[in-house]
This record gives sequence, C-alpha cells and structure tokens, in this order.
Amino acid sequence: MADTVKSPTRRDFTMTATPAGYTTVAPWIVTKDTGALLDFVTAAFGGVELGRVPLEDGTIGHAEIRIGDTVVLAFDQHDDWPDLPSLLRVFVPDADLAYTAALQAGAREVTALSDNAFGQRGGRVRDPFGNIWWITAVVETVAPEEGMRRLDEPRYQEQMRFAQETLDAELGGRARGRASAVRRP
Repeated sequence: MADTVKSPTRRDFTMTATPAGYTTVAPWIVTKDTGALLDFVTAAFGGVELGRVPLEDGTIGHAEIRIGDTVVLAFDQHDDWPDLPSLLRVFVPDADLAYTAALQAGAREVTALSDNAFGQRGGRVRDPFGNIWWITAVVETVAPEEGMRRLDEPRYQEQMRFAQETLDAELGGRARGRASAVRRP
C-alpha cells in the first residue's frame, strides 16, 4: 500500500515559529547600496538599524532595520543580478510628515498624498534605489463596508483612479498611466 501524504489543515498554518521581535512575513530589499538604503530608511521612517554583516569584498551580506513593529532585511546585489525593486506599504503616525521626510532623504514623488475611502491618507515615493514606498496614516476609523460604500462617491472614485494611474505610469515608464473603475456587485 502506498504511503499517503497528510494535507496540512488551516490550524497548521495558524501556529507560528516567529522569533520575538519579528513578524511572520519579513520583507527583503536587495539593492546596490544597502548602507545608503539603511540611511534612507532611518531618515525617512525613523528606522532603527539592528545590524549589518560586511563581507570581504566590501558588500553587505545581510542587514536588518526595524521600522515600527517590522524588521526589514536587506543585502547588496551582485553586479550581474537584475534590479529587484520592492513595493512596500509603511504605516506612519503622520503621512504628510513622513512623505516630506522621504523626499528630503532623496526619494521622488510617485503618487501625491490623498485621502482614501477607507480612512487612510497616503502617497507613494520611489527611493534612490528603485523601491516604491506607499506611505500611509490612518486618519479615521472606517468600517470596511463603509469604505466600500464610499467608493461610490466621486471624490473617492477619483482618488482610486489617481492612485492606479500614477503607479501604472511609474511602473510602466509612461507619461500617463492606466486605471479601471471599481467593479460594483
């Protein structure tokens, strides 16, 4: 009789082996200058560097920086590797302040700050290493069903269109991006 493989249950995935101080999913950023990335994250988001591992060839083989409750991991890419930009959302207490700090630290605007249907204010920047940061602050508590209802309002439809178009333009290398209306049931 053949051995059978037991399929994992939902419960199997709810248990965690995450070390203290870390989250279950940890983002990695691979860049040509991890030291400068750590400086950017410190200046823009108040990141606290936890450590870096320098290698004999002068690169950084591993680094960790805490942003709020999340540890972001990073290392230097080799010259023959492709660029691997990341798209990250970072929650901050004040989106306007953090957005300005990111621009002052060398980022450039992708999506101007705006308020969305779900009670968040945010905008996107691209850091000097190609990563896009969606800087977000919660400005009001909005139930999910209320946020979905608000998407019927013209100002929130416009905000959603703007957010889609600016990201599409940035990622597609076009002067004008594409957007699609929210599909209603």
